[in-house]
Amino acid sequence: MTGSGQRNTTLALGFLGETRSIKYLKKAGYRFICRNYRCPFGEIDIIAKNGNDICFIEVKTRKSDSHGAPQEAVDRRKRDKLMRTALFYIKEKKLKDCSFRFDVVAVTDKINLIKDAFSMKRKYNV
Repeated sequence: MTGSGQRNTTLALGFLGETRSIKYLKKAGYRFICRNYRCPFGEIDIIAKNGNDICFIEVKTRKSDSHGAPQEAVDRRKRDKLMRTALFYIKEKKLKDCSFRFDVVAVTDKINLIKDAFSMKRKYNV
């Protein structure tokens, strides 16, 4: 499959993975804030609260892990984009003294939640 048909299939798979992830996260005690937050820097799939942390959550969905685990697609470039987007959200919402983290949800036939999957080690200007 090529072109828009493949893109539509990929989008549908991603949407299903996000929907499954939200249900999973709610059962795990996360409080849902928003889905598909967009700003000039990018998009964050899910923003939720877990304990005192605001969690910026990237969902990666694959039909199987035969070509590698879904979380392996969260490379340095994707992490940088997520960090800039998260900082924009924090500034936009005027959140002060908040603790936050980046989680990844890898979805295949099962769901794998990776809490605190990566951290911000560089300074970003937003």
